[in-house]
Amino acid sequence: INATGIILHTGLGRAVLPTSAIETVARELTGYSVLQVDPETGQRSRRDARIEWLLKTLTGCEAATVVNNNAAATMIVLNTIGRGREVIVSRGQLVEIGGSFRLPDVMALSGARLVEVGTTNKTHARDYERAINENTAAILRVHPSNYRIEGFTAEVPLETLIEIAHRHNLPLIDDVGAGSLIDYAQLGLPEEPTLPQSVRAGADLVLCSADKMIGGPQGGLILGRAALIEAIRKNPLARALRVDKIALSLLESTLMLFTDEQQAMQEVPTLSLIRRPIGDIDAQARRVADAIAAQSAGMAGRVEV
Repeated sequence: INATGIILHTGLGRAVLPTSAIETVARELTGYSVLQVDPETGQRSRRDARIEWLLKTLTGCEAATVVNNNAAATMIVLNTIGRGREVIVSRGQLVEIGGSFRLPDVMALSGARLVEVGTTNKTHARDYERAINENTAAILRVHPSNYRIEGFTAEVPLETLIEIAHRHNLPLIDDVGAGSLIDYAQLGLPEEPTLPQSVRAGADLVLCSADKMIGGPQGGLILGRAALIEAIRKNPLARALRVDKIALSLLESTLMLFTDEQQAMQEVPTLSLIRRPIGDIDAQARRVADAIAAQSAGMAGRVEV
């Protein structure tokens, strides 16, 4: 019994998918699907076209694509932009997440050379400025989604990083991790960066997971400048990391719910579970406890010690 109160549990499949998304997939995929065919022309089309349109609508980005998870998004972005060159990142953002996934290892495999700046607890704008040279390909910001450094700390705001990057004609890559399309502070949670906020701030590429705060299937979303997204699409890795028709259909149906925020609040399980009244949770816990007690009562005499 998962009695921890964890809504997004990696071991239990992360986000519970919206019922409407599952029903749509069942309806659409019982036959052939219009996966890579333009229904108006009959010609081959991009399989991420519908996802791109939705993300442009929801965030205001110029272009977007999707790969099979956020680690893949990080890999293909760094390989496309930074292969053979340097990418600057704060030491305080060199994260390791579940399954021993480490950002420095991914960067090395992508072909980009990691340049660490600052210290574990403090990084300043001047640290980034000093690290920039003729071999710098980009500045990367990584949101520490699953840990916090508190106390004697300092980090450079996204807007300042963007100003530094653009002054040196460099792209700013913002990996927001779990990602979200709405401000979760309105649900009583600590403030987290949202995709629309990052796009409005001027980040050139924004990366996040689709199966966490958005509540969709496993996927990695990449939003940003059209020229950079097109370069990512042309990378040979794009075919190796692409998502299948089931994931695309589930993601499209989930994103569609966010076109009406109130509908998303009701139908996206991640959002509805966060908003669930404590009284409902208490009542369910008591029902579970009573059911377990009833089952255990008949077994008590047979337990051997």
